[in-house]
Amino acid sequence: MAQKMDWNDLRFFLTVARTQSLTKTAEALRVSQSTVSRRIGMIETALSVRLFIHHQSGYFLTDAGRDLMRYAEEVEEKVLQLESDIAGYDRHPTGTVRLATASTLASHLIIPALPRFAARFPGITLEIITGVNTVSVSRHDADLALRLIRPVQQTLKIRRAGCIRSAIYGSEAYLRQHPAPEAEPLSGRRFISWDTAYAHLPAARWLSETCPKHTPALVVTSLDSHIAAVRAALGLAVLPCFIASHYPELTEVLPAEKVFAEDIWLVSHADLTASTRVRAVSDFLLEMLSEAQLR
Repeated sequence: MAQKMDWNDLRFFLTVARTQSLTKTAEALRVSQSTVSRRIGMIETALSVRLFIHHQSGYFLTDAGRDLMRYAEEVEEKVLQLESDIAGYDRHPTGTVRLATASTLASHLIIPALPRFAARFPGITLEIITGVNTVSVSRHDADLALRLIRPVQQTLKIRRAGCIRSAIYGSEAYLRQHPAPEAEPLSGRRFISWDTAYAHLPAARWLSETCPKHTPALVVTSLDSHIAAVRAALGLAVLPCFIASHYPELTEVLPAEKVFAEDIWLVSHADLTASTRVRAVSDFLLEMLSEAQLR
């Protein structure tokens, strides 16, 4: 069976070809001269050709050696390019990352922070998918997800990323128009409510359980509509604290401790654990949640 060439021997071949000396090659590669001679001999045996002619003035390439030199330099160039690309990969991740999340988090938390993310990671294109009920990380529909319900699939990497606290808010104008006893801040005040199609949401459940006989001031199907209605002095609403805090005209009527909180779960597929671009997005999301005081 013919001996196969060891690609590591190309380093010895290139160095001898450039220095025309076994001694200088041995010094450059920090091996013995006999090792250099043996490795050159192994290439010649594997290829069944003579690569060098030895004169008193040095080692010179044969025709076969010059042919091998061209191939060896191409291999060297590609290896050096590979090393350069991989060495900088963690510092400059590139590619597309698909993030599934709730529209609330996308609109009020993630998207406002994206200019800073883009400046830090210009090579990453982020695709944000809302409507997470139809998106599956386990099916690779998305690379990452920020969820308010903890998935149960064993193949997923899941970590608690933070907590969204909700409280009852009303506008200053509405509260002045509809005063209530300090001990009963909800008394005589109406709520902005979720449509029955959204009765499963924590805010809708809390309201139906806490104020089962309340008469809605308005029924809507989105959080943005809740915010607009509260700001328009139509009534009270259950709102996430991190969003309500951006509107100075809104007043906390019932604190989060008496309402509810939801855990946020960062979900990724186990196969993508080592992906630098996915890790960059994950780390940024955790940083963002911390800055928003949601961790």
